Amino acid sequence: MEFKDYYSLLEVEPSADLKAIKTAYRRLARKYHPDVSSEKDAESKFKEMAEAYEVLKDSEKRAEYDLLRHHRDDPRFYQPPPDYGHGGDQWQGAQGDHGDYSDFFESIFGRQAAGGGFRHSSQKPSPMRGQDLEMEVPLFLEETLQGKSRNVSWSLPVFDAQGRQIDTVNKTLKVKIPAGMVDGKRIRLKGQGGVGINGGANGDLYLIIKIAPHPLFEIDGQNLQIVVPLAPWEAALGASIQVPTLTGKITLTVPTGSQNGQRLRVKGKGLAGKNSTGDLYAILKVVMPPKGDDKTSELWRELSTQAAFDLRMAWESK
Repeated sequence: MEFKDYYSLLEVEPSADLKAIKTAYRRLARKYHPDVSSEKDAESKFKEMAEAYEVLKDSEKRAEYDLLRHHRDDPRFYQPPPDYGHGGDQWQGAQGDHGDYSDFFESIFGRQAAGGGFRHSSQKPSPMRGQDLEMEVPLFLEETLQGKSRNVSWSLPVFDAQGRQIDTVNKTLKVKIPAGMVDGKRIRLKGQGGVGINGGANGDLYLIIKIAPHPLFEIDGQNLQIVVPLAPWEAALGASIQVPTLTGKITLTVPTGSQNGQRLRVKGKGLAGKNSTGDLYAILKVVMPPKGDDKTSELWRELSTQAAFDLRMAWESK
């Protein structure tokens, strides 16, 4: 069954007062009254407007309708009844001031009493827990190694007794971010979400950790990777070089005859976890120097003749 927007039917804003609602209804009633109107589907439209006016002119009906309208997409609060095979806009036979009323009207206010008129549902809306909220909290990789406190700010809607939003309120809390946070991890702040309705409990606020990209490190689970550029002679002869980590620089020993793409493990320099700390993997990348002068070129030619090294020897047997 489709939810009926009575405000749209009368072409008024949800904040319209009773005078504006009456004026809109009278104007549309003259336009769609079946006795005088030449508009298509005038009778059906007239009944819909009469139903909308029946609700919005009555403060109690309007308050209950506004509450349902605000939460119409929340299945915990409003669940439209089935259509029973005849569609959500079926009009029943009880008569009011202006004719019949739809199944949608009955689903909110109860079935019409015998002999005309309406039996308003006396059941008060049940308490409903407030909505859970989510917000992203960005963290640098360095901040994941140890607990860190940070101020978190967010906005909450404020509703009146009829469930209509009338304002927003900004909140700020100092939150402890535990060590070992990973991308997508959720931190629950109980009772800091949406305000409960009709005495219901407040919802929760979930902080979603978002690890900011790092200019040097790539994340691989609990491990980190860093590309370490090497000169050809450093790869050939070996070297001791300074490599950055999340906690400062370390000295990395590059073995003699290292290969491009080779991975060197640095234990315990990855991301902190609940029970252990990951590792840092240094991925070696041999980088050729820019084109040099004649003397440099001569040295490369001498190296090529002295080194008994044929990369493509295996091709000769194919």
